[in-house]
Amino acid sequence: MLRAEATDERSVLVHERLRFGEDPWEFMSELPTTDELVVLLLRTDWIEVHGGNVRDRAWNDEVLRRIALEYPDLSSTVWQMMSPAVTQRSPRS
Repeated sequence: MLRAEATDERSVLVHERLRFGEDPWEFMSELPTTDELVVLLLRTDWIEVHGGNVRDRAWNDEVLRRIALEYPDLSSTVWQMMSPAVTQRSPRS
């Protein structure tokens, strides 16, 4: 159901950009994927339930981790969306 909602949302984004005369070859790569939109919808729901604001980057990344655990099909998308500081490995000494 969430993917269907995200697909509809993505279609609206495409339609709006086309309506304003933008070239799809230029903007399609900029749009979030359906799975990215699903993660953003889940993140928004989580934030609304837990106070309505993002406290900091670490808190945001923790929300994304919870989404990855709860929805394993979205885990690769979540990891791609997390902040670079979290997803990069630190060099070993």
